Amino acid sequence: MVKRIDHVAVVVENLEAALAFWRDALGLPLTRTERNETEGVAIAFLPVGESEIELLEPTDAESGIGRYLAKRGQGMHHVCVEVDDIEGTMARLTAHGVELINETPRLRDDGTRYAFVHPRSASGVLVELYQKPTG
Repeated sequence: MVKRIDHVAVVVENLEAALAFWRDALGLPLTRTERNETEGVAIAFLPVGESEIELLEPTDAESGIGRYLAKRGQGMHHVCVEVDDIEGTMARLTAHGVELINETPRLRDDGTRYAFVHPRSASGVLVELYQKPTG
């Protein structure tokens, strides 16, 4: 079951330049930044209500985000929805003919499990599924 929109991710060429709009002009608070070496990306987290805007700057031109930026330029990358049961959600999607990018969920350092739905199955939108750790 989908619980909520966790975040909307935006690919940017430069975090500091992007923050000039999102933080400084729009007034969203910046709660933290992090580097994800596995994914080759630096991320800035800006909460909006119970969700976040995530700004993604590639740190490796050959990473998925780096290739995306080179091909499509800056802009919206994906919408992430939080789910209760990622395996169950993936099984339901597969049963409905939805194409998944990941066959099994991946694991973040904080214990969050995630997987992606191919844009071909979601009206051209890359959708990320998140299951946060309990407790």
